[in-house]
Amino acid sequence: MSTDIHEYLAELEDIPGTRVYTAARARRGYWMNQFAMSLMTAENRERFKADERAYLDAWPLTEEQKQALLDRDYNRCLDLGGNIYFLAKLFSTDGLSFLQAVGTMTGMRPEEYQAMMVAGGRSPQGVRSIREKR
Repeated sequence: MSTDIHEYLAELEDIPGTRVYTAARARRGYWMNQFAMSLMTAENRERFKADERAYLDAWPLTEEQKQALLDRDYNRCLDLGGNIYFLAKLFSTDGLSFLQAVGTMTGMRPEEYQAMMVAGGRSPQGVRSIREKR
């Protein structure tokens, strides 16, 4: 393991299918996560559902973050600093369970995702490095 913190953190980006929630990612997604937390109140959920774009425009989000939220592209939201536990407020607002939303992130039907997780999760076999394709 490298002793340089930047090299070490860069290694975390090499894990296939995983987005490690680092301090840099948290800083990048601060306002996205604040938006998601705002959905904890019924009044804000109703305002958001009435005009999603206008509601998002009231937050200091990047255009890329707004589009990822509008598209409900949860993987992209994670890439842009979203935290899954905060984003849960968004898919809950849409009437989705955690299982349904996370299943969409894997390309699996919720039943398939649930069965995989009950069976112990993803196999440790296969690609372990994006860069090295091994």
